[in-house]
Amino acid sequence: MLLEVKDLKLHIDEAEEELLKAIEKKLRIGSQNVKEYRILKKSIDARKKGSIYFLYNVSVELDDCRNYEKLINNKDILEHQEFQYVTTYFGEEKLEGRPVIIGSGPAGLFAALILAQGGYRPLILERGADVDSRTNDIEAFMSDGIFSERSNIQFGEGGAGAFSDGKLTTRIKDIRIKLVLSSFVDFGAPKEILYEYKPHIGTDILKTVIKNMRNFIVGLGGEFRFNSFVDEIIERDGKAVGVHVKDLGNISSNAIIGAIGHSARDTYEMLFDKGLSMEPKPMAIGVRVEHLQEMINKAQYGSFAGHPRLGAADYMLTHRSESTGRSAYTFCMCPGGYVVPAASEKERLVVNGMSFHDRAGENANSAIVVGIYPEDFGDNHPLSGISFQRLWEEKAYNLGGGGYTAPVQLVGDFLCDKPSKGFEAVKPTYRPGVELVELKNCLPGFVTTALKEAIISLDNKLKGFAQPEGILTAIETRTSSPVRLLRGTTMESESLKNFYPAGEGAGYAGGIMSSAVDGIKVAEAIMKRFKPLD
Repeated sequence: MLLEVKDLKLHIDEAEEELLKAIEKKLRIGSQNVKEYRILKKSIDARKKGSIYFLYNVSVELDDCRNYEKLINNKDILEHQEFQYVTTYFGEEKLEGRPVIIGSGPAGLFAALILAQGGYRPLILERGADVDSRTNDIEAFMSDGIFSERSNIQFGEGGAGAFSDGKLTTRIKDIRIKLVLSSFVDFGAPKEILYEYKPHIGTDILKTVIKNMRNFIVGLGGEFRFNSFVDEIIERDGKAVGVHVKDLGNISSNAIIGAIGHSARDTYEMLFDKGLSMEPKPMAIGVRVEHLQEMINKAQYGSFAGHPRLGAADYMLTHRSESTGRSAYTFCMCPGGYVVPAASEKERLVVNGMSFHDRAGENANSAIVVGIYPEDFGDNHPLSGISFQRLWEEKAYNLGGGGYTAPVQLVGDFLCDKPSKGFEAVKPTYRPGVELVELKNCLPGFVTTALKEAIISLDNKLKGFAQPEGILTAIETRTSSPVRLLRGTTMESESLKNFYPAGEGAGYAGGIMSSAVDGIKVAEAIMKRFKPLD
């Protein structure tokens, strides 16, 4: 038996090795009775800036098993069960060809992993490039403005999350989260992600993790084909029976996973033309806000800012606009990070945020976005949210002067409705370049109003958030998919049997973790139905 001991507290200046003493004190036993312990959860209590603590939950194995039951108190000392993921179910239906997975983002990769481990030898078709080639393409875009619609921050191996902060936070509660985290560690991520309250990998390390994951899947009989754009789902009698890959031809399969990502607009259009059941869904748009990371550290940690055990501080803030009735919130906060170009279509501009593992950049950045609802889209067409996104992305592109130069404005000038004349302490990190403009000209009026209210209000929660020298960069539109591909209890499309929508692009996830979990669920559904390949 293992015990889970909760709410152990160490002061920031106490070494982590002091945990053993804290365990002894909590359990009222001697150190000789503790055979082994492992951190399950670690978080920071910085509510009192003058005294910061780390809080831990740990699993403990005792040397004397007779002590276990009398120590359990159902409050902060519990019996601990180690997680073990096991799939023992296999269906009886025969696969016609290999399972085909469209897309190699988190949903596609984890669906491929589970299927490969089960003996199904999946075929992964990715419209973009492998992660190394993709890195070169993105650098060429940021350095020289050379844009590729095929290989960019949205498309390619690893999906959009590969070029963000590698954030692994999620609001969902699912046992498969432990499988996702442990898999990342197996493929090279830091082991700390298993227990940190806000785990992240960082783009630099995540790229290696993704390659290791790919090689493992290939070693189990899976196959990846990059630069392979699926432009048609082959249908017969209401069933998907294969796919057509542009310039390559047909591939037969009666188990097709659509892990297409939230920016595959041409694929959404193709699926709509096939009659696939779908509906518009809420999303959010706004801007990226940059501050000096040093300021964020001081606002969050007070006199402990810069302490070597704390690293770069983050934040997550919300506000409800009184005048518009809409929620405004920060999203995808990147400590010590960079604002990056995330366009996936010509002459449309989109920004996102990215951090490396060390989060050592001078600036902090975060999206600050406002809720958008289907009634804002202008009509009831299932793809009207895409048209809405495109409208404002084109405005941002034109306002920046073309060439994917991003429109920017200082926070103080945005609040006062006046053009910015130059930068102060905070310098923009966006490449290929920026243009000082008035951002109200590339945002819906209600978004501008809600953002102004939010910035002022959030300054009360995070001192310095509304500092005039902060920088706003437009436009952030890809917070989530504006479309949901409807599916039933078998995880198949409601209108097309054998086609399994998955992940963020299907409208059932938001972020790396929930997308990965959804991919696992879809893989499990296929395994329950079909026999493994011979």
